[in-house]
Amino acid sequence: MSNSRNKQSIKDSTLSLRTGSIILVLIIISPYLLYIYQYLPDTTTWETPLFKLDSGIFPSIVHLGHAFFSKFVPLVLLFIWFIDSKSWWFHAIAVPISVYLFQLISVINDGAQYFDQVEFAYSIPVTGIVLTLLYLIRSKMGVYVSALHIQESIKRKEEEFERKQQKLAEQRKYM
Repeated sequence: MSNSRNKQSIKDSTLSLRTGSIILVLIIISPYLLYIYQYLPDTTTWETPLFKLDSGIFPSIVHLGHAFFSKFVPLVLLFIWFIDSKSWWFHAIAVPISVYLFQLISVINDGAQYFDQVEFAYSIPVTGIVLTLLYLIRSKMGVYVSALHIQESIKRKEEEFERKQQKLAEQRKYM
């Protein structure tokens, strides 16, 4: 029975290590993602075998890339912070998340003529929707994290109980 618990514990720790490693890599490469736009072509249209990208309202693909990554990278970092935060004020992070999300949508939307001007007023309703979604994601992850902590606590208690039983068995041998 303890062998199956050990295998499950190894799987849980492996999953935790993978998730932590992915988050760590995202945080480490985030400054480089801010400058990836410099490697985009300075043309109005970028054609590859996979897709065709038009700069839309931007003068070139470089400008589009700069606007996109300057919104995307902080959004990803804020999202990681929101999910990982254990402080009581973590819900305050949802407001900048919704603003960056709205700005990112404005950058992607070809029909928008101006962005970064009135997004805050328009982002108030979006904040409610984003806040609801983020709370749902956090609650799902929170249950999982709590379950892992409870599982570890139970495992420690079982190991402690087994040690006490072994100690009592050894003491009975000598009696």
